[in-house]
Amino acid sequence: MRKFQKATVGIITAGLLVAGLAACSSTTSSDTSSSPKASSAPAVQKPLASIPSLTGVDTAVLLDAGFASALTTLGLTPGTVGTATLTDGSLHFPITGGNVDYYDPAKKLRPYVQGTIKHEGSGFSLTAGATKVELTNFTIDPGKSILYGDVSVNGTSAATQVDLFDLYGGTLKPLQMDGNNAILTGTTVHISADAAGLLNKTFNTDAVKSQLLVGIATITVIAK
Repeated sequence: MRKFQKATVGIITAGLLVAGLAACSSTTSSDTSSSPKASSAPAVQKPLASIPSLTGVDTAVLLDAGFASALTTLGLTPGTVGTATLTDGSLHFPITGGNVDYYDPAKKLRPYVQGTIKHEGSGFSLTAGATKVELTNFTIDPGKSILYGDVSVNGTSAATQVDLFDLYGGTLKPLQMDGNNAILTGTTVHISADAAGLLNKTFNTDAVKSQLLVGIATITVIAK
């Protein structure tokens, strides 16, 4: 990350983070008229900011009371996997890499935030009796407002980089600084239709509903 305090780059970086975590960029493609001009190719739009290598700190999800209650009702016990931790009701997943490009939202290119935020080697588990499901190796796609991940059941791979959670940024709070760290919180995390179906099938239930609120995400990155 570029140093937040450097005026111009800092403003662009803040805008990039807000747009990415708010999941507010549209996935609608730019206008494709049926009669394009044949005389010249369209100019390639360059990003306002490009971060080729994301580093630390983590993405945390403060678990919603309703989600915790639903797990109890279903008899599911949550746990952490790999480098993930559970602290004061929040699951923490270290950021291990990724890249983000931020384009001018006033222009036509959509989505105007593109890239990935990777969390390899961590995740969380849900256990009921002899059945244990692990959701790991999360990848946030800010342009699609989706969190992808791998799924295993009792140690056997069931799916790779599938849509696990949908992200909504309508309640995102302003960017905050804590020393060298830039912090964004407020994006809500919801179980996707695919994940709900997989969990219902695995645990032989129909109680896991699509778009069930899991919690509120906070992303912390080193702003330097």
